[in-house]
Amino acid sequence: MEHRAGEEAIRAVLAALFWAGEDEARQQEDLQELSRLAETAGYTVTGILTQQRGSPDARTYLGEGKLRELREFVKANEVELILFDNELTPSQIKNIEKACDCRVFDYSMLILEIFHQHALTREGRLQVEMAQLQYTLPRLTGRGIELSRLGGGGGAGGAGARRGKGETLLELQRRNARKRMAALRAELAALRRTRAEQRRARMRSELPRVAIMGYTNAGKSTLLNTLTGAGVLAEDKLFATLDPVTRVLTLPGGSKVLLSDTVGLIRNLPHHLIEAFASTLEEVSQADLLLHVVDVSNPGCDGQIAVCQELIEQLGAGHLPVVTALNKIDLCSRGQPLPHLPCSVEISAATGRGIDRLLAVMESTLAKSRQTAELLFPYAQGKLAEQLRRHAEILKLEYREDGIFLKVRAAPAALGRVAAWRVRAGEQGDC
Repeated sequence: MEHRAGEEAIRAVLAALFWAGEDEARQQEDLQELSRLAETAGYTVTGILTQQRGSPDARTYLGEGKLRELREFVKANEVELILFDNELTPSQIKNIEKACDCRVFDYSMLILEIFHQHALTREGRLQVEMAQLQYTLPRLTGRGIELSRLGGGGGAGGAGARRGKGETLLELQRRNARKRMAALRAELAALRRTRAEQRRARMRSELPRVAIMGYTNAGKSTLLNTLTGAGVLAEDKLFATLDPVTRVLTLPGGSKVLLSDTVGLIRNLPHHLIEAFASTLEEVSQADLLLHVVDVSNPGCDGQIAVCQELIEQLGAGHLPVVTALNKIDLCSRGQPLPHLPCSVEISAATGRGIDRLLAVMESTLAKSRQTAELLFPYAQGKLAEQLRRHAEILKLEYREDGIFLKVRAAPAALGRVAAWRVRAGEQGDC
């Protein structure tokens, strides 16, 4: 359902189910975000239909009366796509499509479509295709899926392959999808090995690593461009960029760091999407410092902060120091309350306001976050000890009978890679 330049935009209607007693302001935020996701995918939103229920209908998600209202709206307004603000079961999608004679995308399918449009690198495109297949395979019902994306085409495993006795077209499509998934796994594994080698090379560069993370459209790419002149696409759209970009940044004191942008986060990001973009999100867990970008002009920024903090914990990066860039301060009204977060700096990535202060705080936080540790490497691990020496400040070095003893001060991530040889860890500094 990708919208291409020169084509008429696909007409869509939004459908949302809210639970009884749910906060009304949160409901409106969710609807606005769903609408922005639809626009980002290139769809024209023709209407919004909502319903309050204690629980979704097991067959059709919406109640019978509301489903009838949706069907009438679809017919009267020539709607081509219904977008739901939640995940639906395969049977619910099938039943709604049959009732409304219209294609249906649930929340995950919409995000996958946007990812499909915005992935630029080969790895990004393969990750998206894998995520699409994993999610849509059990939802193959004949209408709601772009079957051309499931490895079709002629040849041995494509749509031109000969069907076995009694094999239906749907069964063939599923079999081809599974074959394609196996091929994708192999290719992604090879690309991840290459990325791991690149990451190890960056580790050997002796430069600390800073990962920019935050809610989608918070201004991460704009900030990367402002800090490094990276030339990354920066649009006022959700998920404008998906593929990671790494650039060298010089801090005020003259030291250099590797600064990496990462995929934007969003509420209810399905677990299978987190897994699909594991190599991108690894930039977060492997960093020495997280630069959390927050759009403080967004009324729902507190909820967005919570989403990002939760994912940091899920990625095993909760121990890393964080500097928060309270971005888009130029769009805030005077006296507007701002989030109270440690190590936070008010900035405008678009105008450059507060950037000098942000760099200074990043530099001081990196220095304070370095830990003191004592390690004892067996002589067989001499190369690893030498690698750590290039990353760390050496406080003491002794060649003992049982190995190489080092007392060092280094970033948490660097010490984490040699944790097996630690004798005693020091305390981490505060911001």
